[in-house]
Amino acid sequence: MANQKILDEKQTIIDEISSKIKESSSVVWFDYRGLTVGETVELRRKLKESDSDYKVYKNTLVKRALDSLKIDINYELEGPKALAFGKDAIAPIKILSDFSKTNESLVLKIGIIDGEVTNIDVLKQLATIPSREGLLTQVASGLLGVVRDFAICLDLHSKNLEGGE
Repeated sequence: MANQKILDEKQTIIDEISSKIKESSSVVWFDYRGLTVGETVELRRKLKESDSDYKVYKNTLVKRALDSLKIDINYELEGPKALAFGKDAIAPIKILSDFSKTNESLVLKIGIIDGEVTNIDVLKQLATIPSREGLLTQVASGLLGVVRDFAICLDLHSKNLEGGE
């Protein structure tokens, strides 16, 4: 009876991992050993601000969850790793990457972005992309520039018409 209870608890965790992976736009594995309690609290706070979070699971349970989802990450799950889950595909990668610049203990390893397994090189490239808000700001300023130029053009044209009469 006790064994069945343990198996049920493990299956609940496997289901939780599977569900989080399916619901997340990005999942990032990273080494966290060496981070202080204060640093982990700061990291968790920064991730929460972007509607992301991280959790540490046993590697065997993560492997079982990945197997149930038919995801092969060709990566040895050895040693303690944390998984960051994000609804935004880029935000947790940027936060982890920025955090790793000042905290050498945090090392990005591998990720799943929109269902596709990605290596560290892809994660590094994605970390350089501006945030969603930054991209929207760039688009808005580009559109404002076009509208401004169009308004100037119309103004010059109307002045030209007035001068021609």
